[in-house]
Amino acid sequence: MTERSTLTGSPEHRPAGTAPDPDAEQTAEQTAESPAEQSAGPTAGPASESRLAVGAGPAAGQPTGFAGTLPGGLLLTVRPRQWVKNLLVLAAPAAAGELAAVRTVLALALVFALFTAAAAAVYLLNDARDAEADRAHPDKCRRPVAAGTVPVPLAYALGTLLALASTTAAALLCNTATAALLAGYVVMQIAYCLRLKRVLVIDLAVVTAGFVMRAMSGGLALGIPLSRWFLITAGFGALFMVAGKRYSEALLMGEGEGGTRALLREYTVGYLRFVWQLAAGAAVLAYCLWALEDGTGAGATLCRQLSMVPLILAVLRYAVFTDRGASGSPEDVLLRDPPLAVTALCWAALYGLSVAGM
Repeated sequence: MTERSTLTGSPEHRPAGTAPDPDAEQTAEQTAESPAEQSAGPTAGPASESRLAVGAGPAAGQPTGFAGTLPGGLLLTVRPRQWVKNLLVLAAPAAAGELAAVRTVLALALVFALFTAAAAAVYLLNDARDAEADRAHPDKCRRPVAAGTVPVPLAYALGTLLALASTTAAALLCNTATAALLAGYVVMQIAYCLRLKRVLVIDLAVVTAGFVMRAMSGGLALGIPLSRWFLITAGFGALFMVAGKRYSEALLMGEGEGGTRALLREYTVGYLRFVWQLAAGAAVLAYCLWALEDGTGAGATLCRQLSMVPLILAVLRYAVFTDRGASGSPEDVLLRDPPLAVTALCWAALYGLSVAGM
């Protein structure tokens, strides 16, 4: 297949639109010794030893500055950049047009904080369990737990504490449905870390379910009915993102080369492409059917129908990066591509107007 790549990093094997990996090139330069240096071996004189001493610095992959401290390492381990995913708790209330009341804002802030704590617990437990494997990965070796900044026993202890605290707080402060959903999320994610991430297809389903559960939580917390179109669009939209990320990883590493994500060796690039294309089509179809559907007999609003245009354009734009193998981090794609961000804002504006009845 023409879109496959290898781990060599050479231009002829690099996917189109992908920037060179500076870390890989630097490593190649450092390991390319001249024949004279190779022959010197252990008998090299004092001059060569002094050069090595002068050039010695921090070990490769070791965090520096605040990231090299325990508080900084803990902050990086809980992935603050990933907290944006928990904004999905706003999805159902926004779709229902119920974000104006102070009570609603406070309830959603609580749900957001609980999901953030639960996700932080999972990240700590996952990094502690995968510390040994991460040390062999060119990027994941910089994770604080793998680098030794955060001790493995401390990561296990804090992860367990956060998991128990978040589920207990949900049981005390939220309704039964929200508490059960959060507890199910924690159990499912821990099972994913322990076993399910090594089960073909199930790994995609679990990660997708995590996004859908976030999207459902806001509606359950406020007692908002969740429509079938909302659930279908959210589910296939999440699968599109998840399969697209796996596809990008497989494309960059080469088919059969899974790095530390062992299950990638079991997927083919063609299969992952089929999954994200299927998911994208199903998500767009479900949204369009909702936008054209009318439950009142008066006809769908104009803005609701027009919102289909920026949504389809956004999916097509995101698919460009996915097909190039450049959608490994969905939030980075959105934040670093101005046309995609503008398209998303146009969709949000039209959707907001449709909720207002325009």
